[in-house]
Amino acid sequence: MPIIKILPHADYCPQGTEISAPAGTSICEALLENHIAIEHACDMSCACTTCHVIVREGYQSLNAAEEEEEDLLDRAWGLEPQSRLSCQAIVGAQDLTLEIPKYTINHARENH
Repeated sequence: MPIIKILPHADYCPQGTEISAPAGTSICEALLENHIAIEHACDMSCACTTCHVIVREGYQSLNAAEEEEEDLLDRAWGLEPQSRLSCQAIVGAQDLTLEIPKYTINHARENH
């Protein structure tokens, strides 16, 4: 089972952490299942950018981003070439290293 390393984030995991997730799981689902409460204001329907992550390692093992996701990412805070919406990025066979950006476009955090 691939390991997902999450770099330290002041709100979600201040010390950073590592979790495991089966291939075929979205990054967002894996984070939520492991008590990392990443925002997902659209309930993982690819309609916002609150679950934006930057894949520092293992990017090539993810499924390809579809046009809808790429269009939304243009609105994400802190966009980088390895940015993905975690609700659309499906874990492959390789380990991943993720950074959760400090900010989202939300003015208020949702409680899911």
